[in-house]
Amino acid sequence: MTAEPRVLSGRYRVEELIGRGGMATVYRGYDLTLGRQVAIKLLNRDLANDNSFRTRFRLEAQAASRMAHPTIVRVYDAGEDTEIGPEGTPRPVPYIVMELVRGALLKDVISAGPVPVADAVRYIDGILEALEYSHRAGVVHRDIKPGNVMITDAGQVKVMDFGIARAVSDSSSTVAETTAIIGTAAYFSPEQAKGEPVDARADVYSTGVVLYELLAGRPPFRGESPVAVAYQHVSEAPLPPSEINETVPRSLDTVALRALAKDPFQRYQDAAAFREALDATIDGKVPSKRAVGALTSELYGPNPRQAAETARSLRQLSTDTTMKRTQAGPPVAWIWAGVAILAVLLISVLFWVLQIRPSGEVPSNARIVPDVSGMTYERAATELGDDDLIAFRLDEASVDVATGNVIRTDPEAGASVSPQQEIRVYVSTGQETATVPTLNGLSQDAASAALAQVGLALGSVTQRNDAGLSAGTVISADQAAGSAVPVGTSVNLVVATGRVVIVDVTGYTLDAATRELEGAQSQLTVVTQEDATCTAVDPPVVRTQSIAPGEAPVHSEVVLTYCTGP
Repeated sequence: MTAEPRVLSGRYRVEELIGRGGMATVYRGYDLTLGRQVAIKLLNRDLANDNSFRTRFRLEAQAASRMAHPTIVRVYDAGEDTEIGPEGTPRPVPYIVMELVRGALLKDVISAGPVPVADAVRYIDGILEALEYSHRAGVVHRDIKPGNVMITDAGQVKVMDFGIARAVSDSSSTVAETTAIIGTAAYFSPEQAKGEPVDARADVYSTGVVLYELLAGRPPFRGESPVAVAYQHVSEAPLPPSEINETVPRSLDTVALRALAKDPFQRYQDAAAFREALDATIDGKVPSKRAVGALTSELYGPNPRQAAETARSLRQLSTDTTMKRTQAGPPVAWIWAGVAILAVLLISVLFWVLQIRPSGEVPSNARIVPDVSGMTYERAATELGDDDLIAFRLDEASVDVATGNVIRTDPEAGASVSPQQEIRVYVSTGQETATVPTLNGLSQDAASAALAQVGLALGSVTQRNDAGLSAGTVISADQAAGSAVPVGTSVNLVVATGRVVIVDVTGYTLDAATRELEGAQSQLTVVTQEDATCTAVDPPVVRTQSIAPGEAPVHSEVVLTYCTGP
């Protein structure tokens, strides 16, 4: 560092170093525009030189910046500066600007010694609270581990680096590269270890690993290499934590083992279910040791290692050519008698088949229904009339056959019928369609009723914050109003939650805070309140806000207090 502090993008002053990681270096910084302290994360050079990573990183950082929750380290900004390298050419320096948190990493808390069970439960509850919020916002963390969790001086949990793991994994060509960038494989879910697509249940698994480590003092799987650990995540059964640390209640054994299920469908399906199970252990019944063993068998099989050994033994037996029979076969006379009987039966069947001579002639008092499928009705009627049959038209909707063409006949083609018999000819009217009604602005119930009225179905419903709409109001649909779609089509809706995100504006100037809260994204009502008990500054700076950062009902009133004292 030079004597003159570095300023990124003309706004963020880089100050002293406060931490290093596998993919970035973190500095204390100062936002010259808003006048507040921040943390600045500068990406390492090998990542900064990857164009695809920089693009993905910027998009993921923007997604993370929209999340405001007390258990999540807030991302304020993301950008890219340049610096001159040793060779004299400019090179990119991607960075993110985050909330400055004063406290310790959870990994340092764990390394300092045993963590009391009550604290372990509280830390995991905080992580799950953050995940419950982020998953609802559509953001999967992908890299939950103690190194990405802060414990503030007040004991509050703060999860950081949302979206960064996705930026890394989407830009890395191999699992090995991703592992090297993100860090240890000790917290990978089985689907991550196998390179499969992941969803929110991968975060549930990783949180289960952190819970296990807090309780047992070590992760559930250890090995000499990341590959060895990843293999155990996929195929090995963990010991219950109480078998490693006797002070752990068996009720927490069942929670940890369920979270660590190999099959995502056997885990808690979301962070909320995990939290409920965790809360139930506080005053719930303690399961027996047999019940814990039964749960282990259900989730991981009776003994995965023994099952693998049994399969290996069976393969060896099936390929062993040195083994001899220990039981004699049937008598030779029985074998020859069976062969003789079979030969007689085959000759008899062959003789009977040769005697049957099919006749191609149709009796004079019968007609064969011709195959008219795919023809126009007019041509089909002519074909049937030529065979002395009478066509009777019936219309029927069809997805596969063009309008006006024959779908099938009854009796079907090839059937033998009497002369002048009536043949029902089913003609396609095309695909039956319905017109999509106008749904924007309706309540969800009204939209569902409008769809049912025209023969359409309500599909998935996605919640989204919208500052101008009340809860349950339809924001958009995936089918345009007035368009014709097949009857029975499911129409997916996006509806308003009736809530907006409130950011932490303490430390902002009063004008900047008002712009932030009354802007188009929030549309809140700001009321200012003087506080004569503290020293006034110019321009005025927000000291407190009446609604804590997080979510609040639309059009809420927020009281901002600022100092006016001498």
